[in-house]
Amino acid sequence: MPSLRTALLQSSGRPGAVAENLKALDEAAAGAADAGARLLVAPELFLTGYAIGDAVPELAEPAEGPGSAAIAEIAVRHGLAVLYGYPERDGERIFNASQLIGADGVRLANYRKTHLFGCFEQEWFTPGEQTVVQADLDGIRIGLLICYDVEFPENVRAHALAGTDLLLVPTAQMHPFQFVAESVVPVRAFESQMYVAYVNRTGPEGEFEFVGLSCLAGPDGVVRTRAGRGEELVIGEVDPEFLAASRAANPYLADRRPGLYGPLA
Repeated sequence: MPSLRTALLQSSGRPGAVAENLKALDEAAAGAADAGARLLVAPELFLTGYAIGDAVPELAEPAEGPGSAAIAEIAVRHGLAVLYGYPERDGERIFNASQLIGADGVRLANYRKTHLFGCFEQEWFTPGEQTVVQADLDGIRIGLLICYDVEFPENVRAHALAGTDLLLVPTAQMHPFQFVAESVVPVRAFESQMYVAYVNRTGPEGEFEFVGLSCLAGPDGVVRTRAGRGEELVIGEVDPEFLAASRAANPYLADRRPGLYGPLA
């Protein structure tokens, strides 16, 4: 099975300016497609911006809303799948969500962040209740989490047990927590034997300072590609043959003893 070339868009776009963010995503998709990528991953809440305060209700939209339709057009035009973050409206509730749209424009998966970080998110968003959301892309099982979710090992292990090969984690990771991007994410990839694409915002935004450092970490704990602190598009390979070999050499899942773990819950 061939590798899945994956592009990571490290950018904060323009908070509150959906049209400008769609334009930036279109340009990134063109660059990713030119580099042979089959998947483009954008950061948490990329469609609207993260630090948008009381504009959250105004900019929130359903999973099948106009932003989704515009990104489907981008995906089809450039021939690659796109994962993006957005505020999802479902009736009176708003979720911090991410959605994966295939290269044919079909919505493949929608995930609602289960672990909300800080006062801002807890004020505006309802936590999701589904831990594992997956889709298949080019023969690779894709899983979705968002930012703070990946800092809970239980979430990533649940994906491992469900067969996730590549975990996509759009994020808004800020100073002074850069050690998550630098250290925690590669460890998560190793201990649960999967690839993890961690895709961050960058620069100042409202009261936050996003640190960049987006990465694609492999199941050996080695980072395949790493962005710096500024706007950047980086490309990495998700190799299913290497993943299978790594799982055989590091049998964490087979060696588990679930009967001992009951008290952890």
